[in-house]
Amino acid sequence: MELSSNSFADGGAIPGEYALGLPDPDTHVTFGPNRNPHLAWSDPPEGTRSLALICHDRDVPTRPDDVNQEGREVPSDLPRADFFHWVVVDLPAELREIGEGTFADGVVPHGQQVASGPHGCRQGLNDYTGWFAGDPDMEGKYFGYDGPCPPWNDSLIHHYEFTLYALSVPSCAVSGDFTGAGVREAIADDILDQAQIMGTYTLNPRLGS
Repeated sequence: MELSSNSFADGGAIPGEYALGLPDPDTHVTFGPNRNPHLAWSDPPEGTRSLALICHDRDVPTRPDDVNQEGREVPSDLPRADFFHWVVVDLPAELREIGEGTFADGVVPHGQQVASGPHGCRQGLNDYTGWFAGDPDMEGKYFGYDGPCPPWNDSLIHHYEFTLYALSVPSCAVSGDFTGAGVREAIADDILDQAQIMGTYTLNPRLGS
């Protein structure tokens, strides 16, 4: 099974069109177009009964001390963790492509609030649900795709991994407001094959785009 995208090259920079945050010379960051990228795949193995998709940033700082602080930079040697940007299950086995902007097109304050998605899929909560908690202008349930917005002062360029899973079950064994971690655990014994592409993104002007 192979995964590809017309929106960015594997290992290359993700264009700002697919980001939640864009660089801003005055405020450091402003909201971006936040469109989901195009994805396409081929040759799921025989016996595939559904597909799942996860996008996560593997470079999220594990301590907030320096994050988005003037005159400081998040150190490169700080331990990092995953931040889930897109969690989708129950995509039909015969599907071979996700169109650009079909899952997200613009920043939605308080989140999309919709657990059902295109092609009859179910969408999990991404980690902006926790990030925006306590912010009266933004807090809510962030289902589906919301794109990159790493700390504008991080010394690392962030890496975003899109992973497609071919599963032996017709429906993933998660319910309610499920998360990326929950899906990973639920599908561990049901994966027939998986494919991945990775893109990079930064808001740090010192590192470029």
